[in-house]
Amino acid sequence: MEDTSLLRYSRQILLPQVDIEGQQKLLDATAVVFGLGGLGSPVAMYLAAAGVGHLVLVDYDVVELSNLQRQIVHQTNDIERPKVESARDHLASLNPDTEIKTIQRKLNDDELDDVVANVDIAIDCTDNFEARFAINRACFRQKKPLVSGAAIRFEGQVSVYHPGVGESPCYQCLYRSDSGVAQTCSETGVIAPLLGIVGSVQALETMKVLMQVGTDLTGRLLLLDAMSMDWQVMRFKPDPNCPVCGSALV
Repeated sequence: MEDTSLLRYSRQILLPQVDIEGQQKLLDATAVVFGLGGLGSPVAMYLAAAGVGHLVLVDYDVVELSNLQRQIVHQTNDIERPKVESARDHLASLNPDTEIKTIQRKLNDDELDDVVANVDIAIDCTDNFEARFAINRACFRQKKPLVSGAAIRFEGQVSVYHPGVGESPCYQCLYRSDSGVAQTCSETGVIAPLLGIVGSVQALETMKVLMQVGTDLTGRLLLLDAMSMDWQVMRFKPDPNCPVCGSALV
């Protein structure tokens, strides 16, 4: 590791749980961030700043004025630019050592499989069930860890999934495809700092998984009620009838 890297990441390296070995794992890692909105903004920024060496950014949307209240990786002069380009430029200025690949289109199942197969971890920062289910299926097929977050109104949640490892459930063990119509921020609203809180937890869980330190949120759903600032943890197990991973349990 070069002297400049030692200086840049010195506050992390000082932690005995991280040290040089953990920082090197981050530098060698590749993570894909699906969605560069309210959650993907702090996730991508913290992962780049913390030294994750390779980031793949996936989003087919463009920056709009209404995004700027919460999507902090974008700026006013980025309006109408593709989100992946805006995010790439911001992250490059934050940490030029992080290699960034961008994908600006909606991916089909085969393309998702290809992207997920070539990374170490996936972070789901999307805002709809269709995308979340598709990402979960790809991570299950490719046996790659998934960090999933969601935030709406004053409520947030985060969990981690390790397909094929131990008794880890998958995302569809928690939410079935017949759960009903998903609500989005554009329909119901969301308080801006909540996205930063949830996204920061996603980034932290991602780093823990990559460095293999601590205990991640596998099998647990972390819930935040920001109105009362009340955190709760709900434990859940694999669903033997899950349409994605259920057959792997028998």
